[in-house]
Amino acid sequence: MIIFPLVYLSAFIFALKGIVTGKREEVLLFILFGLPLYITSLCIAFDSGFSNFIGLFQSFKELTIVTLLGVQLYTLKTRIRFHLIDYAVIFYFSYVFLYALFPIGEQTLLVRLLAFKSLSFFPLVYFCGRLFDPRGIYINKYFHYIIYFSIAATGVVMLEFIFSTHFQSFTGYADFYYYIYNFEPTGEAGLSWTFETETGIKRFASFFANPLEFASSSILALAIIAALYTADSNKFQPDSLGMLAFYATFICIILALSRAAFLNYFFVIYIYAILTNKRYILNTIHFAGLCVVVYIIYLLNDEDLRDFVISTLNFTNSSSVGHLLEWIDGINSMIESPLGLGLGTSGRVGGSFNGNTGGENQLIIIGVQAGIIAMLTYLFIYILIIRICWKWFRKLKGRERQVCLALLLMKVGFIIPMMTSELESSAYISYTTWFFTGFFVCILQASGRATSYELPGQALSPPRRATDN
Repeated sequence: MIIFPLVYLSAFIFALKGIVTGKREEVLLFILFGLPLYITSLCIAFDSGFSNFIGLFQSFKELTIVTLLGVQLYTLKTRIRFHLIDYAVIFYFSYVFLYALFPIGEQTLLVRLLAFKSLSFFPLVYFCGRLFDPRGIYINKYFHYIIYFSIAATGVVMLEFIFSTHFQSFTGYADFYYYIYNFEPTGEAGLSWTFETETGIKRFASFFANPLEFASSSILALAIIAALYTADSNKFQPDSLGMLAFYATFICIILALSRAAFLNYFFVIYIYAILTNKRYILNTIHFAGLCVVVYIIYLLNDEDLRDFVISTLNFTNSSSVGHLLEWIDGINSMIESPLGLGLGTSGRVGGSFNGNTGGENQLIIIGVQAGIIAMLTYLFIYILIIRICWKWFRKLKGRERQVCLALLLMKVGFIIPMMTSELESSAYISYTTWFFTGFFVCILQASGRATSYELPGQALSPPRRATDN
């Protein structure tokens, strides 16, 4: 078991070494290999008697990003041509920072800073990708790393399924969350309710933090597979590794049993089919949807499954009711306090300090704490990224096109999970998507494909090919 903390620690050391020696792309080794194991590594370290080092281990991810960004800014030799997304990200970061700096709300400065990190660390990750030289990353290599890790996660979750036992039962997960995050163990497995459905069906997470993060990582891997194996002619040409990885993501999304992620998994495939004009995929999805409806009707003879499906559709199961209550609570809070209640009053940080209002939704969590302005800014950034990727997908070639398609499918794939969870609390998902967001904007700017502002409807400068990595 100690292998997981060792991999996490090794990835961190390699990342710092890469920053110091000028091989900054090795930071991706930490993001892609260390962060998926983040919670598992901390749990095992805590359970192995290294509780005094947990705070240090937790700081590795922020330390890596801050160090990289500091070195990038210090060695910057050319003036940055800011993009509209850059300005929006800077505004969001600065605006929310005011809520951490000033005594807004009832939380202490320490709690506000922790909540600020939870809400607003992604802009630093974004600018790490934004300040990279597009020629400095061989993107195919790192896309393959994501695929390898997805296959490895499938191997673990298959063992969980075969033995009907959660991997987290052996990592010290329950004790770690109780002593570090102040969350009581719940559920039949003594972990948390997120590891099972209302009817007692087990939901597995492989070596990820929980089934929700595991499901989201499968969507991320699916987006990478689609981008990596789609040629400029829109032909999907996977090799044996690509097909193995695709089947692996499907197994993972099934065993994670996250309804939001499961729906978005097929929504990603549907959007991909529209983008690449895959009529047979569209027709297959339409036909499969009809078959699923018929099959569910047939399976409704099973009482447990019938209760699960019906309670999901009419929002009467405990999970759906919980979402609704949290959303209503958060929306009412934003109506009463449109400028927010202050940082640390919602989300994971608020829950840890028993001051949670609203939740179960990334936008609501932002709105409750920092107000409607911050929430709308975050939403604006998210929509703008999707719009730009959609616009440029058909115009790009080679590696540029791969990054564009991967980013577009990631952002589309996280729409529903973002509405039912605090998506930014997952370090792996957040760091990966925002790093590639910054990197894609860097590609557009470096190749002269985007103006400094790229306002909606504004003409772009004539295209010029960037160096193909």
